[in-house]
Amino acid sequence: MNERFFFLPAEKQQAIINAGYRVFSQNSYKNSPMSEIADAAGISKSLLFHYFHNKKELYMFLWDKCAEITIEYLTKYNCYGQDNLFESMERGMQAKMEIIRLYPDMANFTIKAFYERDADISAAVQESYHKYFNLKADKTLLNMNPEQFIPGLDIPMMYREMYLASEGYIWEMVQRGNVDMEQMEKGFTKLMSFWKSIYLRKG
Repeated sequence: MNERFFFLPAEKQQAIINAGYRVFSQNSYKNSPMSEIADAAGISKSLLFHYFHNKKELYMFLWDKCAEITIEYLTKYNCYGQDNLFESMERGMQAKMEIIRLYPDMANFTIKAFYERDADISAAVQESYHKYFNLKADKTLLNMNPEQFIPGLDIPMMYREMYLASEGYIWEMVQRGNVDMEQMEKGFTKLMSFWKSIYLRKG
């Protein structure tokens, strides 16, 4: 990757990133032409290749950018500093809604990339995903007080179940297009209430 990409104005970087997310989320890796991404970003194909030497390099940059952006906003909303899991998750939802406003196609890209079967990139995506998930889980569980939950609960399994359900909920909402942030927040609040009724210690 050409480091000069990072010297571009922030809005131009974001335009290229969003164009990549949009095109890759609508097609398979193989059927996502660099020319279409360049057109969506408002730049020439040759300039796009100036910043990213090939399609795989751009794709993996966008994949890693997902993790970078997510960690940045989860940190901004202090999700990792909570000893209450549900407070952490509520803050996480607020962070993700802000990400969706800035990068509307990122969630779709993430899902598409996770299930991408092109041999050229699937192994790299899966390796990165598991590393990122484990890091996120470790950070979230680090300060958690186990006494808040029902006795005998498998806390890592509970966290994984809620994490996957939350990601699935976001994906479902994004698939509808023109995400209604207020509706998304209300739906997530219902999920949180349900989990609290199951997992939190009573009394």
